[in-house]
Amino acid sequence: MKQSSGWGGKLQYGFMLAAMALLAPTAWAQSADPKAWQLNMGKGVTHTARMAWEAHMVALWVCVVIGVLVFGAMFYAIFKFRRSKGAVAAKFSHNTKAEVIWTVIPIVILVVMAWPATAKLIAMYDTRDSEMTVKVTGYQWMWKYEYLGENVAFTSRLDRKSDEVRQSGVVPTVASDPHYLLDVDNPLVLPVNTKVRFVITSDDVIHAWWVPALGWKQDAVPGFINERWTNIEQEGIYRGQCAELCGKDHGFMPIVVKAVSKEEFKTWLASRKPAPAPAADPAAAPAAPAAATPQPEAAPAEQASTGA
Repeated sequence: MKQSSGWGGKLQYGFMLAAMALLAPTAWAQSADPKAWQLNMGKGVTHTARMAWEAHMVALWVCVVIGVLVFGAMFYAIFKFRRSKGAVAAKFSHNTKAEVIWTVIPIVILVVMAWPATAKLIAMYDTRDSEMTVKVTGYQWMWKYEYLGENVAFTSRLDRKSDEVRQSGVVPTVASDPHYLLDVDNPLVLPVNTKVRFVITSDDVIHAWWVPALGWKQDAVPGFINERWTNIEQEGIYRGQCAELCGKDHGFMPIVVKAVSKEEFKTWLASRKPAPAPAADPAAAPAAPAAATPQPEAAPAEQASTGA
């Protein structure tokens, strides 16, 4: 096979760089849901998600800088002191100063990175001052949501269309079903700009409640109550899945969170509450039987006359 010329290889490499440059804006402009050719994690729609994204970016750029320095020094040494130029390797086994430097510097870097990461991790578990609480219970293979104090509870499972498709053997496409295995019959409805506390548990095996746009996932363990919180800042629909292998239908228990305005949430919550029992109508109630009036006893004279 004929080898491509040097110019052809350079041209091909240039086209590849141009394509990457064109894709860069779409790769950096992330939304809540993952996109095709997405290169970076999304920022999400909560403060918690942004904290995770910021910690990720700090660690990423620290690794990039370290990689550039280390590989730069390595390539410089390889080409500058190569054998063809008559370089002769030095013969020594230890250098105390160098060992101290390359031990202290990584420790300082780790401490600098660990301090804000620990603060963010503590904030992720701070459920104080929550405005409402939702209890999440995992079952094989569905979720149950309870709005504590509101007398509203329902189960959420894979929607009927996805269930029928997966059992029919038909291969779904993005055009025919864009949210295959990611739709439910009853989504979890939450208000935006509201700190929501979650208490998460399980009724049978270990599950994990995970919605990437919210920025966290939490195990649902039988017999234990785990806590998390969220504050969704943008209205929309955000999808997730169980993230813990929980049985044969583990891949078929999706999560859908629908974030709405506070007013719309109040209306929705009122519509889900059970209707109050009708009050008893006093007019329809049967009248109580009148008590018999006791008759006065006959006087002794009357009894005598009656007997006569």
